[in-house]
Amino acid sequence: MPYLRLNSKDAALFADKHSDLFGDHSQLTAEQLDTNGLNQVFRVKNNRGTSLIVKQALPEHSGFTQYWPVSLHRAQIEADVLKHQAKICPEYLVEVLYYDPELATLLLEDLADCSVLRFAITVGQQPAKLGIQLARYLAQTCFYSSDFALTGPVKKARQLQFNNPELCLVTEDLVFTDPYCNHERNSLSFTQVPEVRSLWVNEALQAEVAQLKADFLTKPQALLHGDLHCGNLLVSHEEIKVIGAEFGCYGPIGFDSGTLIASLILNLITQDSTKVPSTRDYLSNQIDLFWQEFSTVFSKLMQMETKDQSFQNALYQQRFLHQIWQDTLGYAGCELIRRTVGWGVAEELKALADAGFKLQTQRRLLALGQDLILQRQQLTPHDLLLKLAE
Repeated sequence: MPYLRLNSKDAALFADKHSDLFGDHSQLTAEQLDTNGLNQVFRVKNNRGTSLIVKQALPEHSGFTQYWPVSLHRAQIEADVLKHQAKICPEYLVEVLYYDPELATLLLEDLADCSVLRFAITVGQQPAKLGIQLARYLAQTCFYSSDFALTGPVKKARQLQFNNPELCLVTEDLVFTDPYCNHERNSLSFTQVPEVRSLWVNEALQAEVAQLKADFLTKPQALLHGDLHCGNLLVSHEEIKVIGAEFGCYGPIGFDSGTLIASLILNLITQDSTKVPSTRDYLSNQIDLFWQEFSTVFSKLMQMETKDQSFQNALYQQRFLHQIWQDTLGYAGCELIRRTVGWGVAEELKALADAGFKLQTQRRLLALGQDLILQRQQLTPHDLLLKLAE
């Protein structure tokens, strides 16, 4: 059928048609959960409490479409990324039950027992294995979509399958270009301007950002989620589930790990240490556990599972992992700066009511972001923890 924007009734019919979960004679209701401009999301439930999620990509967005072409193909990318990664580690991915390319609509399992990680942190929840589970998810999905595990022809075919030029352009502009010039998309306040202007004239910083951007464009190491922040992670006390993969593409492994660490840092720094010191300590510990586990798992996979004889060289593998760490720091720095002054300011910053604390936090994020970019070749994981503890 041709594309049409679903309403609640349509969403219920879609879920019923493409799933056997509800059974016969179910009385279905559909509740609209979210409309962010790019997508709309419904929860469809029957009278016995069984539920599914319907997510539809929308053709226009008042913010996006005035700057970038955004097609419905992103829904296909999201479905493919989630299904592909679920073959590697299904315990960490939301299950895609059905995808309709004409309606650009996904039918997903309902993770109603989970909370969005950003909200969970706000109310003081501390998922016990957050850093370890995220590390295992990223290490496995990156390794098994890389040259270590795939032959050249297979990997090149995957790159074509997950080619996502429209949303990659959004990332290229918002993360690597806009914050470093006086662009109309930037989000600036009067009090921020002196610090922000320093970004525009710092040639050493801009050279490093240019290198990170060039790597994002030209270093297709593994299949990325592409937007791995705390708003795209659902958690309970025992498990974590990854959602929202429409920015998926091939790129440098450190981009996903850097985006993730930046999101955790944002949540850490926006906490008032006089009120919630335990949350800050928890997040700092999870960042440390994340990198320890990621490096352990990825190293073990390189040693045990690498197919190409050239890449079995132990010294090369050590260098590769060290480069991932340096990239992780650089992309984390770019994400901190972008989420502070660029288009789409972090929700964690928007939520700060105390103007003085907010300004202090913005300045700290900008300073830390620049440090991570400029010092990424020298900083160790321990150095990062010291910076977060300052």
